[in-house]
Amino acid sequence: MVAGMICAGAALAAHGGRWSPRLDVFTHFAPIWLAGGLAVALYALALGEPGSRRGLIALGVTAAALAALLIAPEFRRPRGAAAAADAPGQIKLIQFNAWRDNADLAPVLDWLAAQDADIIVLQEAERLRDPLVRRTGYHLAFGSESVAILSKTRPIAAGIDLPPDRPARPPLVRATFEGPGAPFTVVATHYAWPIYGGFQEAQGRVVGELLAQFPSAGLILSGDFNSTPWSFARRREDRLFGLERRTRALFSWPAGAYFPLLPVDHVYAGRGWRTVSVTRGPAIGSDHFPVVVILAASVEP
Repeated sequence: MVAGMICAGAALAAHGGRWSPRLDVFTHFAPIWLAGGLAVALYALALGEPGSRRGLIALGVTAAALAALLIAPEFRRPRGAAAAADAPGQIKLIQFNAWRDNADLAPVLDWLAAQDADIIVLQEAERLRDPLVRRTGYHLAFGSESVAILSKTRPIAAGIDLPPDRPARPPLVRATFEGPGAPFTVVATHYAWPIYGGFQEAQGRVVGELLAQFPSAGLILSGDFNSTPWSFARRREDRLFGLERRTRALFSWPAGAYFPLLPVDHVYAGRGWRTVSVTRGPAIGSDHFPVVVILAASVEP
């Protein structure tokens, strides 16, 4: 009974995230409320006492239904243009929070080097950044100690045109490259946790301000957003950025668990890119799984 009440109450509170950033924190855990509600209902069906069975089933089904309403839009949202595996003009991008407390960088370096990616976007990159540059010979762009963009080709431009003391500014890096058809820009970021009221939403507004400085068709935004697709904050930013989020319910944290619980690492791209594939990499020592995205330039980006 208690478990059912917790799941149903939390799922109901999560719907208040439409108006309250504090309640929006509950939305991130919608899969837990869904699983918990189903577990309560199944327990009641199989083992519940006759006098309480109906109440437990109703409680469990209510929790599951409320959570499902939060999650469903992620799977119903339209998909953009796809590209075949042999489409021309491809780039391979890896999004990875390397976790600054990872004591063994060897598996990380081995895996990243073997991927032969065109672009690697890193968060918590303090210890990994320089060894990876030495290992791969990639070019490095970074605006803080924690976020970096590594690339096979040298950027034609880099830097962030925002005041360094801009309120709620998250770690940000920008690099622009010559690309297939036209130059394209990659922006990398790392948001704070969503527990700090509306601070994360304020960070999103700063990112939106930066993205507006570049042509949107070829734009790519990659980061650890500490935010799930079913949160109302993430849905608002999906609209604000004017880009398509190519990751869809791709659970990336925590990598050390039997089942990752939260999809918090995301890659967005403009209409000038078609999606070839989006996959989750292996656990290689971080608390995040890497995300591997292959994009192909549209004929008319």
